[in-house]
Amino acid sequence: MHLENTVRGFARYHKYTLGSELRNGSRRIVELIIKANSSAGREPVLMELRDVIEQVKVTARICQEVKGFKTFNGFTTTVEGLVLIARQNEGWLKNTRGRNA
Repeated sequence: MHLENTVRGFARYHKYTLGSELRNGSRRIVELIIKANSSAGREPVLMELRDVIEQVKVTARICQEVKGFKTFNGFTTTVEGLVLIARQNEGWLKNTRGRNA
């Protein structure tokens, strides 16, 4: 929800390009989390989740560079949220690999 509200404040030029990438990426992250929670073989899904999180982080940094975010706080909140999700994902990966060993 944070990204949906943040992108709403982007200038039109960035809202429909970088903003849509951020929104689509955030929805993809949620989809992959749901998929990982409901599948027996989680590791491939968690690896894909790792990639999508990194892609969204890069897009957020590009948005910051081109002054897409209205405030620096919007950028920091976005990146901090992504970092928290990435850490949780790494924990899930370690746990999954520990079970398979």
